[in-house]
Amino acid sequence: MPQMRVSEAAVYLGVSDDTVRRWIDRGLLRANTDTSGRKVVDGYEVAMVAREHATPPGLPPGMRSSARNRFVGLVTDLTVDAVMAQVELQCGPFRVVSLMSSEAVRDLGLERGSVAVAVIKSTNVVVEAPDRGDA
Repeated sequence: MPQMRVSEAAVYLGVSDDTVRRWIDRGLLRANTDTSGRKVVDGYEVAMVAREHATPPGLPPGMRSSARNRFVGLVTDLTVDAVMAQVELQCGPFRVVSLMSSEAVRDLGLERGSVAVAVIKSTNVVVEAPDRGDA
């Protein structure tokens, strides 16, 4: 399993290094020592802790959906012309940009600062990983 330093785990978990160390002390994460004597944690364990502690905001009242890839956020920017619009949302730490018709922007009443939900349904999802140097 991939190992990562405490500081790397903190970045992926969205918490401080000290919080990761406290979680190690409490047994939430198990730590080992790498060949350089540094404290490391298992990447899969970090992923599972991230999943368990994920607290995305819920849907606005009165809304239900079958979509699983849903990001609730705030509209941070709008570029609207006669036909098309670009809508930018900040959904927690994630920036989501959508292209849609100007009519849709008007119908949804979107404006900077308004709450919106980005629903993503795609058969094409690109996954990237660091180069391991063994190619």
